[in-house]
Amino acid sequence: MRFLGSVRKIVVAGALMLAPVASFAGIFISVGIAPPALPVYTQPLCPGDGYLWTPGYWAYGPAGYYWVPGVWVRPPQIGFLWTPGYWGWGGGRYLFHEGYWGSHIGFYGGVNYGFGYGGSGYEGGYWNHGVFAYNRSVNNINVTNVHNVYNRTVVVNNVNRVSYNGGNGGVQVRASVREQAAIREQHVNATGEQQTHFQAARADRSQLASVNGGHPQMAAARTSNDYRSVSQQHATSQPITERDRAANQQARVANGVKSGQMTARETGNVEGREASINHQANADRAANGGRLTPQEHAQVNQRQNNVSRSIANDKHNAPVQHQETRPQGHEGGERARR
Repeated sequence: MRFLGSVRKIVVAGALMLAPVASFAGIFISVGIAPPALPVYTQPLCPGDGYLWTPGYWAYGPAGYYWVPGVWVRPPQIGFLWTPGYWGWGGGRYLFHEGYWGSHIGFYGGVNYGFGYGGSGYEGGYWNHGVFAYNRSVNNINVTNVHNVYNRTVVVNNVNRVSYNGGNGGVQVRASVREQAAIREQHVNATGEQQTHFQAARADRSQLASVNGGHPQMAAARTSNDYRSVSQQHATSQPITERDRAANQQARVANGVKSGQMTARETGNVEGREASINHQANADRAANGGRLTPQEHAQVNQRQNNVSRSIANDKHNAPVQHQETRPQGHEGGERARR
């Protein structure tokens, strides 16, 4: 074990020597595979004056990559801004550079996290005489709760969802002179509230890329308390298998038919899609010794989510069923891809 630990230190040290120019402080994780693409999500409303947006990102733990939701937080002191963490390629590995608070925005790999973090600097707002001014063009602001606002159009050159710097397919950007100067300034690590937020995401299995297929159920939260309440529900709930979900959805269809909320056409559509999902799951199990891989489970779960939404829509469209001209479900594209 000591030998392996020494080898790991040597590998990480060599990677740091070859990594892009950036802050090497806080690099504790080295991974051989690239993080998934950044998910698309909506920013929650800002809770009130004094909160700053910290974008979501892919972190790495014993079970693989997991998504830490974006969240509004209070900075450790007035005048500080958040430089997001990022993954950077170096020495044949992906290294995670921790985010930090400081007077200026440093280098975050050129990654476009959105909401003012377009890859360089921050266009979401600035400190003005001890009060933070919010740019409404990139932030979700309710002027009833937040009063110090302005509008400035932001042009983003990097419009992809790549989540890492360097390497094959990564963002090919290096730190500017200004960003290098910010790196050398005094920094403050993530606050206690942020650390608790990170740990909640780490413990929430639904945030794992291997479970959600790169599409986390909770991509962003209004506050860390809001997310912790949801993640605790995930932790205490019993896992539901795809067979359980199929049985539950069959019961919902039966109730819809009995109550007259679902037509014969709608029922046939749902049952056909469920049969396709079952066929897929059975074929995948047969090819993998009776079990589904995490990726296969995530795909089946996504298709069942689509069917669940269709059932809900069908059961609430009774007044306009006679005018219905909808296509036969949303699963055709998924079947074609398989």
